[in-house]
Amino acid sequence: MHTKTPASPTISADAEQPYPKRWTALAVMMLANFMNLLDVTIVNVALPSLQSELGATSSQIEWVVAGYVLVFALGLLPFGRLGDVRGKKQVFLVGVAAFTFASLLCGLAPDIGWLVVARLLQGAGAAVMTPQVLAIAQMMFPPKERAAAFSLFGLSAGLASVSGPILGGWLIALNLFDLGWRPIFLINIPVGIVTILLGWRLIPALAPKPGLKNDFGGIILAALAIFCVVFPLIEGRGFGWPAWCFVMLAMAVPFAIAFGLWERRQHRIKAPELLPVALMKNRNYVIGSLMTATFFSTLPGFFLIFAMFLQQGYGLTPLQSGMTTVPFSVGIFVASLISGRLGSIAPRIRVVAGVVMVAIGMGLLRMEIQTVGDTIDRMALLPWFLLSGLGMGIAIAPMFQLVLAGVPPQDAGGGSGALQAIQQVGSALGIAIVSEIFFSDLARNAAAGMSGQEVYAEGLSLGLIYNFVAYAIVLIAVASMRTVTPASERLERPLPIE
Repeated sequence: MHTKTPASPTISADAEQPYPKRWTALAVMMLANFMNLLDVTIVNVALPSLQSELGATSSQIEWVVAGYVLVFALGLLPFGRLGDVRGKKQVFLVGVAAFTFASLLCGLAPDIGWLVVARLLQGAGAAVMTPQVLAIAQMMFPPKERAAAFSLFGLSAGLASVSGPILGGWLIALNLFDLGWRPIFLINIPVGIVTILLGWRLIPALAPKPGLKNDFGGIILAALAIFCVVFPLIEGRGFGWPAWCFVMLAMAVPFAIAFGLWERRQHRIKAPELLPVALMKNRNYVIGSLMTATFFSTLPGFFLIFAMFLQQGYGLTPLQSGMTTVPFSVGIFVASLISGRLGSIAPRIRVVAGVVMVAIGMGLLRMEIQTVGDTIDRMALLPWFLLSGLGMGIAIAPMFQLVLAGVPPQDAGGGSGALQAIQQVGSALGIAIVSEIFFSDLARNAAAGMSGQEVYAEGLSLGLIYNFVAYAIVLIAVASMRTVTPASERLERPLPIE
């Protein structure tokens, strides 16, 4: 007797009844989202081990982190549109498969060049699957359940940020099968396979819209503008800052102008726009996007150089290094839990309060680092990491709310997607800038014959100056934004913490 394979469940936007397996399907998608978020934080504690085993230069280590973030940022918008064209479920599963395969390549990397390429592929896989998660969840849940459903994304982000450094350090300490750092990537393989198998059965199919198209011209111009900034910032030090580095930095300006002109042309002929012209004309959105990119540029680079400071400067293990930064993640997690109770406070005030808390926490942390000698008291850093994490968690949600408040309802989807992409671009730029300051200072001191822990402490202290400049820019940007009364229907879902 022949039995048919159960057909994939299908839902539509106008369905009268919500999808019955929506919570189970959400859990499957959150598993993939958790895997992506975990991979952002778990790799930091492994960087010194990676550099030692693979013989990597400082710029190659930067590419391991910045390359992933950069490709992820550039892919969010076009791959989000690809889900609309090809079907969100199918594209999501392809993204998970690509991410899982790239994780295998990372775990098998014989040299640093292989690992960097594999991380770029991993970032692309993350960019394919991530936009589909929110879109599918939006369709699965009725309006009255969406707040509860999307609050779980903030919870999973908090858990990923807390568990990433601990899990990474623990896996390296275990040294399973004498694999060293490799299990931090290989652990994604069983998770990815389970997600694909369960997702195929449980996630509903959404009807594709083949008439939609991507703005490939805008994608290419935006990528070129960003690449012209990031590449010389990361590679310039290794090449001795030749003239071509400054030429590339200068070329970012005409590429950015060309992008703006292209988008205006797309708008004029009613063709697809990567970034809607209406948003580029929105003063608050432009200022807010730059503010968001600046704010999120501070921490990825800091945690990269802080891991180097602890492990190479003071000989801490990856697990000890990861445990040292856990209070920051706990602070973000606690702030995400209490953020609902702060909703009555104006977003502008919450952003300012959060940024000031982060700045004070990082300032006190810097003072503590400047006093360390041959040994470091990790417990003395705990309250300042906790304060900084609380401030970060308090500022994130109202910052997105403030930026999107003046965006018309018809542009809310594009505006929120573009804002998340801009946030990731800021992270990549921050990694390049802060790492350049840190590693240049190390090289300068090494050339002068200096050595020991104080060299790493000085480099870290110098790198932190960028953070304080960035926080000042954020506060100026908040003050320059106009007060806008948002329409309640403009954005029904909260944005996730990346």
